Amino acid sequence: MQYDATDQPDLETWLELDETERIDLVIEYHRHIGAQLETPELHAMAALGEITPVPETLERLLDELDRHDAIHAIGSVLMEIVLDTVDKPDDVSDINARYNRELALLTTADWRSQSK
Repeated sequence: MQYDATDQPDLETWLELDETERIDLVIEYHRHIGAQLETPELHAMAALGEITPVPETLERLLDELDRHDAIHAIGSVLMEIVLDTVDKPDDVSDINARYNRELALLTTADWRSQSK
């Protein structure tokens, strides 16, 4: 299977892959397009949400963004939470609840303003 961030993969085929295989495919895609990533594994993992509000959020964002940018917008929420957790490991409340809440509030305008 070949991954392309601009196209929705066949969900059944995608989920049949081991998580490591999916991460490798996302990393390879970014190498192929020439993206310079400091942490390719974290970048790839941010794109792999199945049992979260990620699919619904992705669908909503696709009204205004292409798939690749929508995935980046969703990943930015996850990365902010991960970095906050690393910076304040003793202040870890319910990370899943925060992720769900922030994805529900995520808008294209918010993401565009923070990505400038």
